[in-house]
Amino acid sequence: MTTDLSARKAKAAIQLKPRVLKADPDSQTPEKTTDWKSQWTDWKWHVRNSIRDLETFERLLGVRFPDLQRKAFARTTDKFPMSVTPYYLSLIDPEDYAEDPVFLQAFPSPNELLVGRNDMSDPLHEDEDSPAPGITHRYPDRVLFHISNVCSMYCRHCTRKRKVGDQDTEAMSGKRELLQGLDYIRKTPQVRDVLLSGGDPLMLSDERLDWILGELRTIDHVEVVRIGTRMPVVLPYRITDDLVRMLKTHHPLWLNTHFNHPREITSTSKAALARLADAGIPLGNQSVLLAGVNDCHRLIRTLNQKLVKNRVRPYYLYQCDLSEGLEHFRTPVGKGIEIIESLRGHTSGFSVPTYVVDAPGGGGKIPIMPNYVVSWGANKVVLRNFEGVITTYTEPESYEARFCDRKCDACNLQLKEDDAVEQCVGIEKLLSDCDDTCSLTPYGNARMERRNNVA
Repeated sequence: MTTDLSARKAKAAIQLKPRVLKADPDSQTPEKTTDWKSQWTDWKWHVRNSIRDLETFERLLGVRFPDLQRKAFARTTDKFPMSVTPYYLSLIDPEDYAEDPVFLQAFPSPNELLVGRNDMSDPLHEDEDSPAPGITHRYPDRVLFHISNVCSMYCRHCTRKRKVGDQDTEAMSGKRELLQGLDYIRKTPQVRDVLLSGGDPLMLSDERLDWILGELRTIDHVEVVRIGTRMPVVLPYRITDDLVRMLKTHHPLWLNTHFNHPREITSTSKAALARLADAGIPLGNQSVLLAGVNDCHRLIRTLNQKLVKNRVRPYYLYQCDLSEGLEHFRTPVGKGIEIIESLRGHTSGFSVPTYVVDAPGGGGKIPIMPNYVVSWGANKVVLRNFEGVITTYTEPESYEARFCDRKCDACNLQLKEDDAVEQCVGIEKLLSDCDDTCSLTPYGNARMERRNNVA
């Protein structure tokens, strides 16, 4: 069997042997000649040779798609392009590709062209919450810093499908745009946490990333920097010794990745995770609940237990967003609650992620979980556990609530924060001792408008 790794580079075609070699122990697909294998661990080679056309995909996988599927592919990629790293493609099982969880995350589906009545191009209103280029400021003390549109692979379930594939490489993240984002962070002292996102930040060169991290370190009020990347999943060879050495110089630095299925945890990805963990970088994982891919409590439990074994803390399980063309991936919220119900108590607490809906309209992440409070009286709370056992917790008789005037420097709890006085926001207002707010009324409430009209 012969193939090329890029339809645009026919002269540089690499011949495949008609048998399965395995450069990666977890590879499911035919591999290449010795010359090909010599470049297999070079992450830049994978980026250069990302599979972007149907013919190359078919040849590498060793399959031939039906004509209807080929036509549907062309229609879909006209709007949402395909890009798959050779590494990630090698994880697909060619004998059962139609049901393969890696294939479903990588290969375009005509369902992506179906826009439901509730779908939105920017469901999280990231663009509306952008006070400066590349910045999304939604929460009080943290911002998302969008430093690249480019990914090594285009995930079919991406919430930012509107942006993915925009031409940028290092250009989009040129210094002028980055400096504007950095300037906003520098002038906004309440920002203590910066999440670098994209695209994929690790598509930038080590030098550019080092410069960005260095600039953030010069801002006194920035306490923590996080990187959101899928490289350990789709291109673990990006986690090089040079990259890790550079990242170590910018502690405290956290890294969140994005494993969705146990099949993605390979010997190669394990090595990448170990390299990061050994460098003292705390690791978290953010999965997305995807219909037909991982909507199974046993599968999610296996995934999270494998992550913990590799020093990765399951952080979030996201309900799939209302982005255009993702309805075929979305499950009912009840399925997510069912999964959490099947995890809590049945495995270690730190193996249970927080299930969240990222609120349409930019309301932020809303945690959702099974209800463990059965009833609540003046002196007792009735609770149930994961087994269905119902019990009571008796409230203390001697507890004396302290009046909180939010003057922490004089509090006998000895928080002693110089800058602790801050404005109450949202539900916190209703609980605060020093705020007289007794109710919160949504903007545009008809009853309030009638009152105002009468007045």
